Amino acid sequence: MRTDLDAGWRFVRADVPGAQAPGFADASWERTTVPHTWNALDGQDGGGDYRRGTGWYRRHFTPPRTVAGKRLWLQFDGVNTVADVWVNGVHLGQHRGGYATFRFDATDALRPGHDNVLAVRVDNSAVADVAPLSADYTFFGGIYRDVSLVAVDPLSVRMDDFGGPGVYLAQRSVTAEAAEVDVVTKAHNGSGGPRAVRVRTVLSDARGREVSRAVSPPASISTDLDVPQRLSIARPHRWQGTADPYLYQVRVDVLDARTGRVTDSVGQPLGLRSSTVDADAGFSLNGQHVALHGVNAHQDRLDEGWAVADRARDQDFDLMDEMGVNALRTAHYQQSQHVYDLADRRGYVVWAEIPLVNGITGSAEFRANAAQQLSELIRQNYNHPSIAFWGIGNEQAQNDDATNGLLADLAAQVAREDPTRLSVYANHKGGQDAVSNHADLSAYNKYYGWYDLSAPGFGPWTDQLHAADPTRRIAISEYGAGGSVSQHVENSTVKPPVIASRVHPEEYETLVHENTWRQIESRPYLWGTFVWNMFDFASDGRTEGDTPGRNDKGLVTYDRKIRKDAFYWYKANWTATPFVYLTSRRWTSRTDAATTIKAYGNGVDSVSLTLNGVPLGARVSADHTYTWPVTLAPGANVVTVTGVRGGHTYTDTVTWTLTT
Repeated sequence: MRTDLDAGWRFVRADVPGAQAPGFADASWERTTVPHTWNALDGQDGGGDYRRGTGWYRRHFTPPRTVAGKRLWLQFDGVNTVADVWVNGVHLGQHRGGYATFRFDATDALRPGHDNVLAVRVDNSAVADVAPLSADYTFFGGIYRDVSLVAVDPLSVRMDDFGGPGVYLAQRSVTAEAAEVDVVTKAHNGSGGPRAVRVRTVLSDARGREVSRAVSPPASISTDLDVPQRLSIARPHRWQGTADPYLYQVRVDVLDARTGRVTDSVGQPLGLRSSTVDADAGFSLNGQHVALHGVNAHQDRLDEGWAVADRARDQDFDLMDEMGVNALRTAHYQQSQHVYDLADRRGYVVWAEIPLVNGITGSAEFRANAAQQLSELIRQNYNHPSIAFWGIGNEQAQNDDATNGLLADLAAQVAREDPTRLSVYANHKGGQDAVSNHADLSAYNKYYGWYDLSAPGFGPWTDQLHAADPTRRIAISEYGAGGSVSQHVENSTVKPPVIASRVHPEEYETLVHENTWRQIESRPYLWGTFVWNMFDFASDGRTEGDTPGRNDKGLVTYDRKIRKDAFYWYKANWTATPFVYLTSRRWTSRTDAATTIKAYGNGVDSVSLTLNGVPLGARVSADHTYTWPVTLAPGANVVTVTGVRGGHTYTDTVTWTLTT
């Protein structure tokens, strides 16, 4: 039984001695609910001086008497960065790391049927032994995901397995003819004496019809017992990404073998699939090549920080669906379960990673924390069919022995914990650096046209690497440019801006993406490419572009209200949706009469232009781009493009005003 504990909190943005005591006077504290962050505003306003420190949360709650005799666990789905938890003045424990679910056994401290006091001290200060040490994004503090009380029978699945579900589904063989899935249930007996346990596992299809089942023989359990089973499925309906994200459901029942009573039940999704990565042919899903049209995405939103509701995640996926995304890198950390659930249901191929960003300390404590966060990431997300890759780090500043030793250990940890998936590391330096030699897959953050102006794109660089190291499996994990929807330049004169300046014209961002996609499209050996970034996000230390505290490389604005021009470039190339779209549409006040009108189109035979009602001709295009050099008239200019396909027409109109 799960009880929601999101409401009824008190909060103070200070470190208050003694606030864990049940009788502490907190009436003057702010009333709040969780998810909550204390940096929603100061973490996005620029200057880099947002508050990192301690905050306290307290709430009263009364568990029902019916949970007496159960094991009672407090579950926190995300608290940044270090959390200490007390119940009725009893310290349950400390969790170090800001992105994973964690649980504490509160059985002995809680009093069912009576008032109980839950106190949580949260600190988002920089910590030398907790990853990440630094990163180019705001570290929002607080209890920013849900909190709940979970009551389970003393005979149950394990609740202390790095926050995982206690049931793990390993796909050993998946073909069109048959599939085999190994199921491991981690049973736990907290009764204080030996019990007899059985495990029943039932696989059902999307319509709820039973497809396969397995029942273990009775076994004696003192404390912990791993129960292995195997499910066989004839003619499986496979999970085929966005084309067909078919999901089965697995229900695992833990039974008291003496009485036959079900003491615990856990449900998990199952998408049957196999994936491979080839150095020449790229990524394949169930034997079919799939070009991964990927994006990176952070988890924050304007004025909300990381305290974001599930419905907002739904909107993010709706926007990605519209653009034609089929792969997602949840950079640079574990995100909410709802994100991975949506990826399962919508068919995205996911790269999930730990926040090993920029650098390490080399201490034993830091190494242990990185390993802890990787175990949490893998165990909590093991059963998501969408996840194909486990990321072990990003852009390490040093290529030294300590860094390479840690990356080697993390890659080996992935191989031990989940040999069914591949590890990957994102490097921002040389293609054959030692840091790129530990994970199964290599990926590179390459910002040609932005941070690197030595070439118009990464194509020649990846060609050279591919030729020199033909067995290396290469992806582009980040690429892009900044773009402000309020700053514009003429397409024919656009040139690289000064990155650290306050001017990031939208047209230049679009040009970078046009050039980059053309190079991606002609290189099938790239197993994946991921735009940086799907959405603008907070990076409080930045002062560039039109908004301080903002990384403006997103294809959609921070508030999700504006799709930038580059969004429609990818929509034209990644979807089958018929449409036409006029670029530079927000540049409504003009001072130069001579301009080039550019439109994107998809699914149309031709696109025609009218300017102030005067037809200026039709265009055909092999690359979704249509242009017309024109001269604007003084005053308002109505620009309309019309695409035609069969008996259907698609139009888009903007009005630009020329002031002479």
